[in-house]
Amino acid sequence: MAGTTRTDIEMTRSFGVGGAVLLAAMVLGSGCARRVEAEPEARSATGDVADYYPLAVGNKWTYRLNGRADRSFTVEILKQEEGYFHDNQGGQFSVDAYGLRDPKRYLLRAPLRTGQAWTNVVSVSSTERYQIVQAGGSCDTPAGTFPSCIEVEGRNRVDAKATLINTMTFAPGVGMVRLETAVETANQQRIPQTRLELVSYELKGGASSHGSPPAR
Repeated sequence: MAGTTRTDIEMTRSFGVGGAVLLAAMVLGSGCARRVEAEPEARSATGDVADYYPLAVGNKWTYRLNGRADRSFTVEILKQEEGYFHDNQGGQFSVDAYGLRDPKRYLLRAPLRTGQAWTNVVSVSSTERYQIVQAGGSCDTPAGTFPSCIEVEGRNRVDAKATLINTMTFAPGVGMVRLETAVETANQQRIPQTRLELVSYELKGGASSHGSPPAR
């Protein structure tokens, strides 16, 4: 696509890493379109929703953009205020009895099993539809290989010809380890836009990992 729309920005800016994802969405990736893959076999994951995005002041995650070591940024939780944890990229997150959320939407909801679906009405003209497309699988990133992951797909129809898709992968005890954005055309082809991958993380309590350090 030639650029991002207001719908693109609204949907991507809160997908796990706050305002940093807005920057990623504006750098359109390259690559050929691919067809939607078949629905995976139904599986479940262990643990609670809170395990999949640890919220504590001082927690930080570093991501690289589109596989480039020289394009990276760090997300750090700075404070807790009015029920939400605020990060340095403008994100606000909390976990309640239903799941992980920001002020407008649930990003992850229990039960943590393949096929679990929910809808967020974020404005009069914008409805986002979410589904856990895979539960219990592994995910490879520069920060390591993570088992028992949850992969969530969020969809927002831009117009009759295009649907914006965000696919988030969460690892237990770590948080979001991958984010991919794509545009799905009317004939169900997906055109990749951006890809964020975890490079390293440091969590309260001592959990940490350092993969290949980003270039300076």
